[in-house]
Amino acid sequence: MNYEENLMVKIAWYYYMENMTQQKISDKLSISRIRVIKLLEKARQSGIVQFKIRADGTRHIAVENDLISKYGLNDVLVVPSETENTNETIAKAAAMYVSDRVTPNCFINIGYGDTVSRTLNNLVSSTEVNINLVSLTGGVSFYLTNTSSNIHNANLFLLPSPLITSSEEMAAAMKQENSLKEIYDMTQLAAMTIVGIGGINDTATVISSGILSKNDFLLLGLQGAVGDLLSQFIDKDGNKVDNDLHNRLISTPLDSLRDFQNVIGVAAGDEKISAINAVLKGGYLNILITDENTANKLLEIED
Repeated sequence: MNYEENLMVKIAWYYYMENMTQQKISDKLSISRIRVIKLLEKARQSGIVQFKIRADGTRHIAVENDLISKYGLNDVLVVPSETENTNETIAKAAAMYVSDRVTPNCFINIGYGDTVSRTLNNLVSSTEVNINLVSLTGGVSFYLTNTSSNIHNANLFLLPSPLITSSEEMAAAMKQENSLKEIYDMTQLAAMTIVGIGGINDTATVISSGILSKNDFLLLGLQGAVGDLLSQFIDKDGNKVDNDLHNRLISTPLDSLRDFQNVIGVAAGDEKISAINAVLKGGYLNILITDENTANKLLEIED
């Protein structure tokens, strides 16, 4: 085995077996990252590295492609279903997906909810570049408690307001404040947007946090709501329902969400099937990250 072959084997081992990044391999072997990339490709072409795709892997790809086709998405990531802590599984997958695509000092818009918070916690703990996180709604700080303590390479730009105000007049006045306008302007700079999707059930984030009551949800359900996106409640076709709550809300309008680049929805679970389907039908997402059970049930829904 000549020197280059030996080097290719080392690089392939570090990259595929020890999960080292290309930069870490570069540092370890004292060669450039470009050289590492070229030798990895040569190792694949020469047969030093060979791949065998498992049957369950091809099944996931088929499901992802079917979802892309059905809802007109740019991309879908389906992870194995996890019964004990689905939110954390989805969050880890989403963090890895985003981490692979961040660039130094990029802006990422963030929504509201448990899965988004978990995603950010995993993201800021793993990414090696500086990023800027910009809130799309008021009240986000409540969900960044764990994230904030781990931040070492992220700047947080949060809307300095509650999610829901006491009156329509209060909400209108707050939206005119320069401190809120500045954050809204920053959302236009984002390369990616991460949002959660809420269902109409007792385990919903806005219920468990005490922001809305079960009676509020009962009324929303009677009005045809099947779920929420950025705390704006939508019907089965993705249209916002007519509820006074929306007039007291500090949140980015759903129409604006459609204009953002690379909007990533992170959600899974039987209780959210109708909500996820409605969000996808409404055309609010470009990318969906979910689990296998949810993906299959979405495909079973007939238009």
